[in-house]
Amino acid sequence: MSSPSGPFPQKTDALPPAKADRAGPASAQALDPERWVDDHGDYLFHYALSRLRDQTRAEDFVQETLLAALRSHEKFEGRSSERSWLTGILKNKILDHFRKAGRETSFTDLNFYEDEENKTFEYPGFADHWTPAMAPSDWSSAGDVDQDEFWKAFNGCTSKLPQKIAQVFLMREVDDIPGEEICSTLNISQNNLWVMLHRARLALRRCLEVSWFGKEDPEEA
Repeated sequence: MSSPSGPFPQKTDALPPAKADRAGPASAQALDPERWVDDHGDYLFHYALSRLRDQTRAEDFVQETLLAALRSHEKFEGRSSERSWLTGILKNKILDHFRKAGRETSFTDLNFYEDEENKTFEYPGFADHWTPAMAPSDWSSAGDVDQDEFWKAFNGCTSKLPQKIAQVFLMREVDDIPGEEICSTLNISQNNLWVMLHRARLALRRCLEVSWFGKEDPEEA
């Protein structure tokens, strides 16, 4: 079964809303730890918050990331931008956190969006047979979009997903983590991963069509 997708603006090295680092690769000698908080603090915080959904924990992870970067700055080889390097450290810390949580408890969230999914297709299991009211809009007619504004809408929609569903979606579709690694990290099956991603895409499509494209919500019509 295929899942609907739209022409999202090209992803940067991490999820907006903060603007991406356009400075390009830097050398180890060019690193300026005294400016990390000013230059990258907000970006790293939003990155962590979108995945952890806990402000205090997100702040702690950013602090741990900056401390780890300070301790290992001599290992920075300048193959990526300073922000990409810091984001990579933060991402690994978050993944370690998810691995520990995955060992402690298994989750599926498979009931999320089940009723809505049944209303979406005329024949369950066939994604090409949309019910008329739930058929996706043609996003290709949207033209150029303001990326900052789009990602604000996108983040608003992902924040409405159950936390575990959002974690899976962001890991796969934004961080480009392979499915097998996600399953191992979060202690879920490949089938559960597919179901969670499929329903996350359906929910995000509807939310974006209403909040970004101004389509009337069929559930409220």
